Amino acid sequence: MIKLEKNKVYVQNGKVLTAAEAASLTEAQRTEAHKGTMAYSILTSHNTSGNDNKLKIKFDALASHDITYVGIIQTARASGLTEFPLPYILTNCHNSLCAVGGTINEDDHLFGLSAAKKYGGIYVPAHQAVIHSFMRETMSGCGRMLLGSDSHTRYGALGTMAVGEGGPELVKQLLCKTYDIDYPDVVAVHLTGKLRPGVGPQDVAIALIGATYTNNFVKNSVLEFIGDGIAALPADMRCGIDVMTTETACLSSIWETDDVIKDYFTIHGRPDAYAPIHPAPLAEYDRMVEIDLSKIEPMIALPFHPSCAYTIRELNANPADLLREAEKRAVEQLGLEEGRFTLTDKICREGVRADQGVIAGCAGGTFDNVCAAADILRGNNTGNGAFWLSVYPASQPVMTELAANGIMTELIRSGVTVRTAFCGPCFGAGDVPANNALSLRHTTRNFPNREGSKPGAGQIASVALMDARSIAATAINGGIITSACDLDVEFASYKYKYDDSAYKARVYYGWGKAEKDAELKYGPNIKDWPAFETPKDDLVLEVASVIDDPVTTTDELIPSGETSSYRSNPMKLAEFTLSRKDPAYVGRAKAASLDNMSADDKAALEALTGGKEVSFGSVVFAHNPGDGSAREQAASCQKVLGGYANIADEYATKRYRSNLINWGLLPLLRKSDFKLEVGNFVYVPDMRKVIANGDAEFKAYIIRGGKAEEITLGMAPLTEDEKNIILAGCLMNYWKK
Repeated sequence: MIKLEKNKVYVQNGKVLTAAEAASLTEAQRTEAHKGTMAYSILTSHNTSGNDNKLKIKFDALASHDITYVGIIQTARASGLTEFPLPYILTNCHNSLCAVGGTINEDDHLFGLSAAKKYGGIYVPAHQAVIHSFMRETMSGCGRMLLGSDSHTRYGALGTMAVGEGGPELVKQLLCKTYDIDYPDVVAVHLTGKLRPGVGPQDVAIALIGATYTNNFVKNSVLEFIGDGIAALPADMRCGIDVMTTETACLSSIWETDDVIKDYFTIHGRPDAYAPIHPAPLAEYDRMVEIDLSKIEPMIALPFHPSCAYTIRELNANPADLLREAEKRAVEQLGLEEGRFTLTDKICREGVRADQGVIAGCAGGTFDNVCAAADILRGNNTGNGAFWLSVYPASQPVMTELAANGIMTELIRSGVTVRTAFCGPCFGAGDVPANNALSLRHTTRNFPNREGSKPGAGQIASVALMDARSIAATAINGGIITSACDLDVEFASYKYKYDDSAYKARVYYGWGKAEKDAELKYGPNIKDWPAFETPKDDLVLEVASVIDDPVTTTDELIPSGETSSYRSNPMKLAEFTLSRKDPAYVGRAKAASLDNMSADDKAALEALTGGKEVSFGSVVFAHNPGDGSAREQAASCQKVLGGYANIADEYATKRYRSNLINWGLLPLLRKSDFKLEVGNFVYVPDMRKVIANGDAEFKAYIIRGGKAEEITLGMAPLTEDEKNIILAGCLMNYWKK
């Protein structure tokens, strides 16, 4: 299905050159070919630095949802915001369940509307659209760049380079500053062939993630989709593949555009947003992923990561071994005792039985996906057993057309529960399954706990990712996991008519119309950030948590689900930090103090410092933290609790490392062979000088047992702004100065 080429690749007029053909290229041709990618053209057109290798990007528009925009606006206000300098879209698709936590979710919504009025923003009320559907429909455009405070900010299929980052990066744009990165690798995704009926975008995405995630093949790179396989993919199919590229750990994505995308913009009333985008006649790529679409099969990503990828055929041929392997991963990831979690009990005479199906959000709730599921369900039903299926169309315009063409009626008659646009099933705030249940979802992630379970309270469930088509096939088979390709289904061709009447009736369009005298509306849960100190020359860290997992997700650093309602309250939210990975962390972080040092350790430290004053804080050690969500709170909660650094072997995403920096936490790297234990102390001398000089490696000391053990720490290169942010204590401090 998928082949990886790890060496440079040259594509000339759509043809991938052989090694011999590439070797014959002149140096001048290679130099020009480097500039021949679509990514190069878009990135450099948005770059303000004058240096193509050190990019300072200004975006065309921003997007946030209701568990990120309050903190972003509060941070920007504290840094001097007076008016939104570019379109900023505030959607309300995460905290839409306003019964959770009392009045606080709707309080956030009123704050968002008041901020849109005061600063000139666009406000999309709850249940109107999921963030990425609204941005595709109304703000995407060929050659544009968009920045969102959600990791699945991906609109490459529409010719738009989009990046998902933590909130402070949006704050920088609101303050007319830039997004600073080194020019990234560009990896070609060469599509050939044509998908078979019954195979959907999630199948392609899971296969791609399975081939590229664990080997870091595309980490922090731009994926550039090229090839004649694109032509046969409808726009919704392309968007469904594209949004899932986040799970490969890439930075962004861009696709060639054609008449299919031209029609998309015309249908959505924005024909001027279209432009043909293609690589130059000769383009150079750092690596290449080759995908033969005709060989893609219906896929399943078993718990607990989208990269745990198998064909449904493989699962049904060998369920015992594959599910036992998934159980083993769960025991390791969740820190469970053997026997606490089981998937093999889902094996029955008919196959593997699931308990629930969900088709939702930016990945699953598109028009084409819902119509394809309805074609499978037509004349059948989901039954009255334990298995149940819910569908969340991604926007009111999609819902309007599904109602107009009768698809919604078909779904309801078959036993499907049709909901409004809501992202909850993606992060654990909607359709939480029963204890020990297996949920099949066409959503974005199946990380531990994202479906809402709480292992610490004895509640454990799991999610497997599948395409809407195979979920529908499973539904009519009584919950027995079934490939859509095993059914004889005639898929109809549905013409989409975009009706944005709901948006015209409810969305507040305030861009360019700031009412500067308008007052912000605060609820009792919306709190300002606490003050953060400016670091001193030397730093002492007390180890508050040691995480031994190969990868630590942002969901484990700060859980999703029920914590979402507290994202506007820094101190309240911080109480949940590491609650599902290391429940004692919060207490340790709060209690961290130089007074915890033994007399012998204090003497060892004083011998190193000469008694001079130091900054003090806690530190988390993890091998590879930060996979997954863009949520800045994975870092800010540590800061609120007195955190000063992370120590890691590497950082899973650029997003998480940027969040650490913007909140004044040092992204330290372990450069020598040492181990840390909770309660150890680490002394970093001349910390300010190390940061100012940009030292890649430097000496530090572990203080334990009355002795100072010399170690080597390091940091990947920092931009000048990043250095200044850390030296100021955080982004807010930096801009205040």
